[in-house]
Amino acid sequence: MSATKGTAIVGAALSDCGRVDVKTPFELHYQAASRALADAGLTKADVDGFGSSGTGLLAPIEVAEYLGLRPTWVDGTGVGGSTWEFMVEHACEAIQAGHAEVVVLVYGSTTRADLKARRRATANLSFGVRGPIQFEVPYGHTLISKYAMTARRHMHEFGTTIEQLAEISVSSRYNASLNPDAYYRDLITIDDVQSSRMMADPLTKLHCCIRSDGGGAVVLTSTERARDLPKPPVAVLGTGEAVSHTTMSEWVDFTESPAARSGRLAFERAGITPADVDICQFYDAFTPMVLLTFEALGFCGKGEGGPFLESGTMRVGGALPTNTDGGGLSACHPGMRGMFLLVEAVKQLRGEAGDRQVADAKIACVNGTGGWFSSASTVLLGIG
Repeated sequence: MSATKGTAIVGAALSDCGRVDVKTPFELHYQAASRALADAGLTKADVDGFGSSGTGLLAPIEVAEYLGLRPTWVDGTGVGGSTWEFMVEHACEAIQAGHAEVVVLVYGSTTRADLKARRRATANLSFGVRGPIQFEVPYGHTLISKYAMTARRHMHEFGTTIEQLAEISVSSRYNASLNPDAYYRDLITIDDVQSSRMMADPLTKLHCCIRSDGGGAVVLTSTERARDLPKPPVAVLGTGEAVSHTTMSEWVDFTESPAARSGRLAFERAGITPADVDICQFYDAFTPMVLLTFEALGFCGKGEGGPFLESGTMRVGGALPTNTDGGGLSACHPGMRGMFLLVEAVKQLRGEAGDRQVADAKIACVNGTGGWFSSASTVLLGIG
């Protein structure tokens, strides 16, 4: 039996998002965690488990201190944008083992504001020049170029067109137009995507995620404890995690995400198939990431992602609504976006998504991707 059975997300909330010039990352953590606990009908006195990552060397400790928490179970996993999906699995295991009863996972970042105020430089995600990655750094191999290589390889092997990839951005913007909190809401066309500034051939600016500020948090507990709380629990049906590479030369297949392994585990543990899924929330730093995720998780065959998505499959009202808030391509992307996937999935399953609500959504597939297909974690959520 899956170690996640008997656990649920009982609270989910965002901090202020978008353009946040007057708050620190710690304040956004506080906002998100406080709102999520209030959403769950709990207080910080109920919290004995805590997970956070991304603020510094001692991230979970300094954030817990700022929030006034003294947890006895802590997670500081750092695997890039998929960190929060990894942490969901870890939190469920801790709850099932009796090591924690109420776990808060929280994230906050002022990436946009910091860059605007020149408090930080644009991250190259090379993490220095030590270790295996030192052999790629001298060639100026940027993060975007890694995804551009993925796109080109998929186009070469399977005949995927750049227009099919562009539809991912167009569909995401359509969903964002229904979300009053999205950073960009104006509709775009495939021509708009292709005529935007070239970043790394074949990817233009609108193939790439936006840069914003924001944070979010989720609260997990046992389904038994959840019965006493005010909102319907969102059950964690199954999870899986996998890692791949940091050095591109060690990536065996440029057209396969590690989600092929994390997804297989999650669906097996949940006892369901992709056909049972109503909505998806996928990490979308770049359009090729989304296409490879659909293929890896079995929503279409390998190499079939382009035709699968070209008719607007991802749109609210489409065959498989995906990134219903507008995703990192249009709504919000302050850094490690995996937390926002979980919050949006919970809102959809509870029927709290407003104009972008997907009717009768009962099962959600959430998939976080970290680095440059370096890690992946899949979380399947359901509501009764």
